[in-house]
Amino acid sequence: MSIQAIKDRKVKPFPAPSKPAEIIAFTARARRRFDPAAISGKLASTLVPPVIVVAIMLIVWQIACSSPTASLPPPSQVWNEAYDLIAHPFFNNGPQDIGLAWRVLISLQRVAIGFGLAAVVGVALGALVGQSIWAMRGLDPVFQILRTVPPLAWLPLSLAAFRDSSPSAIFVIFITSIWPVIINTAVGVRNIPEDYRNVSRILRLNQLEFFVKIMVPAAAPYIFTGLRIGIGLSWLAIVAAEMLTGGVGIGFFIWDAWNSSRLPDIIVALAYIGVTGFCLDRLVAAVGVFVTRGTTAKWEMDDDGLSETRPYR
Repeated sequence: MSIQAIKDRKVKPFPAPSKPAEIIAFTARARRRFDPAAISGKLASTLVPPVIVVAIMLIVWQIACSSPTASLPPPSQVWNEAYDLIAHPFFNNGPQDIGLAWRVLISLQRVAIGFGLAAVVGVALGALVGQSIWAMRGLDPVFQILRTVPPLAWLPLSLAAFRDSSPSAIFVIFITSIWPVIINTAVGVRNIPEDYRNVSRILRLNQLEFFVKIMVPAAAPYIFTGLRIGIGLSWLAIVAAEMLTGGVGIGFFIWDAWNSSRLPDIIVALAYIGVTGFCLDRLVAAVGVFVTRGTTAKWEMDDDGLSETRPYR
């Protein structure tokens, strides 16, 4: 073809792009900068609402109990009569005359032992029940019957067996908190995706390696859900058990204050119990978030709607 023919040919120009091409720059992830304003705003949005609600509750309580015929003391009377318990929680004037903080720590020591044993045994039994169909058929009906027994119903039997108040209270904590750990662990193990089991077969993992590397990480969200329920039940059980077994724990303090008609002391002790239970729940939740990062379920929106994905670390 000649040059003139090429010049005479009508060539259609390329269409102009509808928008300019985007230049994608690969940059390193920027470090998070310390922003005092953002942190203070987040703290304010977290703390201000509960503070307002508590203030409203105290005002309503003060108005409702200010009458001379009221059976409960108002907040002002609680502050005046129980000021030493509020302002000095760590005083120690003798074996039975100690501050509420020391009493809470004594109760927490029993909870730590009982709940720790329940966590270890509960996770092991839950893994067995979730992994073996025969274990589930044999043990699940027994667990379902025993978990309906009230915590304090175990106390006379434990006192007869151990003949001491401290191990009896620890046993009550153990037998109360173990059931949600077992049940949630078993559910988590049964819901492990079959792909994970196939990977363990390909890698020829033994039972211990399968338990540590696949079973526990995959079922960790369920396990920590059971642990959070169990720690709450443990704290409830120890307070009730100490009311009956005596000692120097927070539960016995409430019972002793009731016998002495010291209602302000009881109210202060209830505040200590509530705050401690809240802290225990948040502590277990924080450990669960740290341990289960990368294994918790994530919900994504696609063309078919919501779909659940469970990434594995």
